[in-house]
Parts: sequence; structure tokens; C-alpha cells
Amino acid sequence: MKSLSPNAPQVSEYASYSSRYISLVPDGDIVSLLTEQAERTAEALSGLSDREANFRCAPGKWTIKQVLGHLIDAERVLAYRALRIARNDKTPIEGFEQDDYVANGPASVSLAELVREFTAVRHATVLLFRHLAPEAWDRRGTANNNEVTVRATAYIIAGHELHHRRILQEKYFSALGETGKAVGKS
Repeated sequence: MKSLSPNAPQVSEYASYSSRYISLVPDGDIVSLLTEQAERTAEALSGLSDREANFRCAPGKWTIKQVLGHLIDAERVLAYRALRIARNDKTPIEGFEQDDYVANGPASVSLAELVREFTAVRHATVLLFRHLAPEAWDRRGTANNNEVTVRATAYIIAGHELHHRRILQEKYFSALGETGKAVGKS
């Protein structure tokens, strides 16, 4: 069954802290945007060497590879939440500590392999949302002690990626002299 892409979520569909991500998502088909993002992010990162990917924009900040690892981990967690809520699982879903995930992430993996992993995870996310029944988008569940809809989760995933891609462009690529890098805005 082909899912109908929903309109943007209402503020009652997610915790207020998620608005920082959802507000970045342009109008349009969310499933198409998720697909396009995978291509843009892979393209933006694929030109970097592993040495460049170990760059930190400031002391104590994550490396480019750690930012990508964080995107992968967060997307897996958020897609899992969307799956459970879409399937009408009413069990509250716990939160996760992003810094612990980054500290214990795949530090020795090459950037090229992380880009492949991001692309694979995003492909699975797109298929999850593409195959949802129309009524599943409106289902509500509890994640990290906050009510959220499946629709909002899709927008959070997209906005989270946009947020971090913007940080990579503004703070990392520019410091590496990559100001012409095509990371796009959407």
C-alpha cells in the first residue's frame, strides 16, 4: 500500500523541543524529502577524506564522523519509535543519551563506510514511512516521556538531519575551506 504523505504536524503532536527540527522542514512531501536528503548528505560528505572527517570545529565538539554516526543512531531510534507507534504499540518508549551513543560509536569506521550506512538506514526509514497506512500517520504514542505522532516523528527525522547538515556546512566545511561544498538547504 502506498502511504499518503501527510501535512506538517501540529504543535500538539510533539514535544516543544522538537520544534527546532520540525521548523526547518519545508512544505511538501515528507517521504520525498527524506529520500532527497540521503542523496544530498551522501554527496556532501563523500568528497571528504578520512583525515578531514576526523576534524572537530572546536575543542570538545564532535568530529564530522561522529556527527554522521549521531545522525545514523538518532535516525534508528526515531524510526523505531515511529514503527512502534504506527503499529499501535502503546508501551512508552524510553529516551536515549546521545553523548553516550557518540562516545561508544563507530570511531574506527571509514567515512565512506559511514556514508553507506547512513544511506542504508535512510533507505529503510523511507520504506517504513512509504508503506504506512494513511491512518498510521495520526497515531500517538509516548517517547521520552512526551506524546508524539508518527507524522511528527518523520518531520523530526528530516529536521534533525537538516539541523546537523547546516552545522556541518557552517562550522565544519567552512573551517576546512570547503565553502563551495554542495550541502543544500533542504
